[in-house]
Amino acid sequence: MTTTAFKEPVRQAPSGVAARAPRRPGRLRRISLPYLLLLPALLLELLVHLVPMVIGVVMSFKELTQFYIRDWGTAPWSGLGNYQVSVDFDAPVGEALLHSFLVTVGFTLLSVGLCWLIGTAAAVFMQDTFRGRGLLRALFLVPYALPVYTAVITWVFMFQHDNGLVNHVLHDQLHLTDKPSFWLIGDNSFYALLTVSVWKGWPFAFLIVTAGLQNIPGELYEAAALDGAGTWQRIRRITLPALRPVNQVLVLVLFLWTFNDFNTPYVLFGKSAPEAADLVSVHIYQSSFVTWNFGTGSAMSVLLLLFLLVVTGGYLLLTSRGRRAADV
Repeated sequence: MTTTAFKEPVRQAPSGVAARAPRRPGRLRRISLPYLLLLPALLLELLVHLVPMVIGVVMSFKELTQFYIRDWGTAPWSGLGNYQVSVDFDAPVGEALLHSFLVTVGFTLLSVGLCWLIGTAAAVFMQDTFRGRGLLRALFLVPYALPVYTAVITWVFMFQHDNGLVNHVLHDQLHLTDKPSFWLIGDNSFYALLTVSVWKGWPFAFLIVTAGLQNIPGELYEAAALDGAGTWQRIRRITLPALRPVNQVLVLVLFLWTFNDFNTPYVLFGKSAPEAADLVSVHIYQSSFVTWNFGTGSAMSVLLLLFLLVVTGGYLLLTSRGRRAADV
């Protein structure tokens, strides 16, 4: 018994009429959905960052003092007057800003360098498997996980002159100093600020470098060990070159965070930081909210923004050229 299958005749489009692709009404909706989901975050970012930035730039061109706080829009325009006052290094305002800028540069270089060095050394050391490694990793991340205010306030008590832990260890127990030191005033304030900054910053470098080390194949170290390479040679020839892309981003992020850090010196010293630890972020705050000269403070903020943009652009240009030269 045979069966015959009948097929419907295929209808062909009339000659001269092109076949149209079926419409997909949901395709546009699927494409636009991710952007719609990002729209609230973009609006909040615009509201929180960009709008105050534009207002700050406008304020930098005005003679905005305490007399115009109630209605700052009526403050007279000063043009580039606030910028001229800020960069006049022979005048008291410009000289103080230059001193604060130099202190911030030295502090940032030392803090970033020590954070990177300690974090990298700890990450390389923690690559080996040993008992208690997980607990030690968790302890390393405690300074980074603690809230900034909690950590810095704890250091404030430790730096106290009479009953602080630092003087108790250095003077009473180890006898390294002739008398208890003042850590929150005078020249020692710079070292106190640097200590707190490195203490709470190096775990971030440790975390990033540890993640970068996971991408280095273990076979490279095994082959280098078979060739007779020592520990330092393996770190120099394998670890550091492989971590170059990670370190480029890490150093830039640490630089921007440290240079703009306001919470640490403000909580450590209060509204008026010592001259030796007068970072530019606190200096701008004092120029704006202590002397009530918001026009000059805004001009200093814009100058700081331009400096960071130039440094960031130059750093990215140099690192990209170095990466291309290494690839060639």
